[in-house]
Amino acid sequence: MQFLFISGGEIFFILFIVVMVFGADKLPGIAKGLGKGMRQLRDATDDIKREIQKSAEKQGIDTDFTKDIRKEIDEVKKNVDDVTGTIKRGTK
Repeated sequence: MQFLFISGGEIFFILFIVVMVFGADKLPGIAKGLGKGMRQLRDATDDIKREIQKSAEKQGIDTDFTKDIRKEIDEVKKNVDDVTGTIKRGTK
């Protein structure tokens, strides 16, 4: 398992240190705080994106190209999934 260039053993070690430092009873509160922080960050970035989109539309800048790019990316992802699905089925 690779997550941000950290292996499973390293993640386990980090979690072990966190439990030792904060205690098992504090972990749900810490996780809840991290979840709230991540949600606030996501909301803030969404607000910034909306403001940029509104400003671009007011200035008359065409923002439809992002939709076209997103559509192309989705098509490529679908094609890659089709190919990898075939490969996975073939190796079983």
